[in-house]
Amino acid sequence: MLPVHVPRLGLSIIEEELESYDQLLRERRDLRKGWYIERRDEAKLLTGLGEIRYHKTYFYNRKTGEYCYLLDQLMGLEKHARISEDAEARMLEEAVESSYRKGGINASIGEQEVSKETVMKKLHALEFPKLKPLDEKRKVSRLYIDADEDHVSLQYLEKKGDIKKPRVNTVMPKLVYVYEDVDFDGSRHELKECHFFGGDYAGTEGTKELWQEVFEFIENSYAEDVLERIYVNGDGAEWIRTGAKMHAKAHFVLDRFHMHKYILSATSHLKDSAQDARSEIYRAIRGKQKQAAEAAFDKILKVTESEAKTKAVESAKNYILGNWPGIMEAVKAKDEKLQCSAEGHVSHIYADRMSSRPLGWSRTGADKMSRLRIYRQNKGNMLELVRYQKQELPLAAGAEEVIYSATQMLSAESRNRAKLGELADVPVYSIPYPHIKKIAALKNHIWGL
Repeated sequence: MLPVHVPRLGLSIIEEELESYDQLLRERRDLRKGWYIERRDEAKLLTGLGEIRYHKTYFYNRKTGEYCYLLDQLMGLEKHARISEDAEARMLEEAVESSYRKGGINASIGEQEVSKETVMKKLHALEFPKLKPLDEKRKVSRLYIDADEDHVSLQYLEKKGDIKKPRVNTVMPKLVYVYEDVDFDGSRHELKECHFFGGDYAGTEGTKELWQEVFEFIENSYAEDVLERIYVNGDGAEWIRTGAKMHAKAHFVLDRFHMHKYILSATSHLKDSAQDARSEIYRAIRGKQKQAAEAAFDKILKVTESEAKTKAVESAKNYILGNWPGIMEAVKAKDEKLQCSAEGHVSHIYADRMSSRPLGWSRTGADKMSRLRIYRQNKGNMLELVRYQKQELPLAAGAEEVIYSATQMLSAESRNRAKLGELADVPVYSIPYPHIKKIAALKNHIWGL
């Protein structure tokens, strides 16, 4: 743990710098053409080091009639911002792992903390960038896609009390991941070049949107003239089959886990003859004989007396025969890498945070948390995610000139630095407006402490 005086020193530096920039804006009218001082207010901002207190000037633009804290615009702070970028990043880093409450506590190393309601609101407002394609197109003949979903309990849809029917009390965030190969080091399997996609993506349009993102990534990351086949592993759910139909080189494969699960379910009550019945079904599958597989299930049904067991056998029969093309795709491929691990990934990425404990979510919260978990799984940086939210931050009309003036001065100073070479860091008063340089330093570094 840092000594108390270290964070306090950092907070003092930030406060001092902000005050100096505000003073610069007040004193330099050429930096704020058209803007006039209205008043000066005290402000508070929670950073990763703790809370800072500083003063900022409220300006009025006579031409546009707008009021604005130009310091906020210059620093890229949202209107009425109370939390800095690094504090938000710390908050999300903890919330994605544990809880909203712990995320609020982790926002700062100081004594101040953020309420769990604030953390929730921040999560609900998040927008996520699309996964960037690989830097260079890779040349592989086969790609593998595994797909599955989690079942997350809903406490409410948009507001508490709006769930009236039991059938809508769950949301199923989807998980899709693309990989090139499977390495085995003797103790565990590792997926090579694995990239993840997911979220709620509800309904037909949501499903199409998800698969479009997946195949767009593939088309931008892999050489189409080399890629011959894409295997889509899954349990046969309609949304997974839809994905396999959206690309000319994609082929649906029923994952072995679910195939074995249904065969075991259909034979477990046969006791001593269970193994013989399973072997008969597997022989039919290896021999690509659908009628033989159907006959094997019918034989099991004839000796099954329990109504519950009869339903289990019929369900297994319909499942295996209904997914026969997907089973045959795996048999024909003779590819040892067709070993779907989606169940384990769903458990690790989604269930550990969202469904393994008795938690209640809203549909928005479940969607955003699943996307945040996917973002983290793709090694996304939380600070970059926070900054992504502010890329479209609108400027007050007329404030563009303030930012532009500062940029001009930074460019002029850069030119002088190039001329000075090694002497650039020596305090030379001929360099115009040295304080302006601090603005860029603060925007790009201090918030990321």
